[in-house]
Amino acid sequence: MEEKPGDVAEWVRDKRISMDVLLDPPGKATRAWGITATPATFLVDRAGRVVARGLGTRPWTGPEGRALIEALLAQ
Repeated sequence: MEEKPGDVAEWVRDKRISMDVLLDPPGKATRAWGITATPATFLVDRAGRVVARGLGTRPWTGPEGRALIEALLAQ
């Protein structure tokens, strides 16, 4: 089933998600970024380069996720 943009926006707001959420019904981004699972998370540096990615659920707030993000911010 394809989600409606308004429903997704409401869910994102209710969950207090602070990152961009992409809806990709035609699959262009899915193919371009090599996404094979959802959710898909990409960490992009200040120069616009993908420096880390996670396919599927990842514990971004756990010790390893925090360490990775802190190391990238220190660069």
